[in-house]
Amino acid sequence: MAGRPTPTSYEAAGVDIAAGERAVELMKSRVARSRRPEVVDDVSGFAGLFDVSALLRYKRPLLATSTDGVGTKVDLARRLGVYDTIGHDLVGMVVDDLVVCGAEPLFMTDYIACGKVVPERIADIVGGIADACVLAGCALVGGETAEHPGLLEEDEFDLAGAGTGVVEADEVLGPDRVRPGDAVIAMASSGVHANGYSLVRHILATTDVSLDSELPELGRPLGEELLTPTRIYAKDCLALIQAGGVRAFAHVTGGGLAANLARSLPSNADAVLNRSSWETPALFRVLQAHGNVPQAEMDKTFNLGVGMVAIVAPDTADEALRLLTSRGVPSWHLGDIVPGSGKAVLR
Repeated sequence: MAGRPTPTSYEAAGVDIAAGERAVELMKSRVARSRRPEVVDDVSGFAGLFDVSALLRYKRPLLATSTDGVGTKVDLARRLGVYDTIGHDLVGMVVDDLVVCGAEPLFMTDYIACGKVVPERIADIVGGIADACVLAGCALVGGETAEHPGLLEEDEFDLAGAGTGVVEADEVLGPDRVRPGDAVIAMASSGVHANGYSLVRHILATTDVSLDSELPELGRPLGEELLTPTRIYAKDCLALIQAGGVRAFAHVTGGGLAANLARSLPSNADAVLNRSSWETPALFRVLQAHGNVPQAEMDKTFNLGVGMVAIVAPDTADEALRLLTSRGVPSWHLGDIVPGSGKAVLR
């Protein structure tokens, strides 16, 4: 007769509840820094609460929502053992999508899946998320860390986030506001941001460059350059809206500059962009040269130095540039809106 199976446990299966609790304790103070006045404590700890009576000042408030991740950039963070910036990328991907329609980001939640909960590593990731929420002006109201032993290796992880914002119904930005004659303003990216890393990793795997390559064009190891966190434009875009004259924004993510800007154009107008108006940052030139990447492929994969675009009324363009400069955002006149068929063209 077969005996009873040996007693086992959740921990024996690879899930360490105590480690998860320790991670929560380590991240608490940094998360608290992102708190907004509208956040209400949920004593159960199962949900995040937000007092929407603050929205009564709106005539017709529309809630905007966005969900995103950081793609395979997490692999580089894992390989380099740097975890305090990847959460910054996550927030940038989410809140800068929200602000495109004119929405003020209100709050975010996050989800982290990992092979093994290492409290310090999780606290660094979530701490980076919270720090970036402070920059974006939104609250981090909750999240989840899930341990997936057997599905992910102990050092592997992935993260995603969701954000909610609010915009007045009659102030929603978009293609319907864009007119021929409008000016196109570029806001510089801080680097690759969080798109195109599958191509980056392919270049690293198939060429003579590596994460620790010291390239004179960069002045620091390639890995450090690639982990530069995503610039967060939310407050800068809201400041532009407050100043007046903004017709639309375009967040330059997967698909590159032209494809993303085309999403913000009406069917009767084109954006003609001047490629000579900026110099492609050295990082992109390094990737292109070492990877032998055609220009068309670079254009549709990377932001090439332009992370956010504003389309503004022509008489407000100079003021928009002055405002962005005062806020420390490198910006320039990228091009103009002309009659057309809804395309963005780089010339």
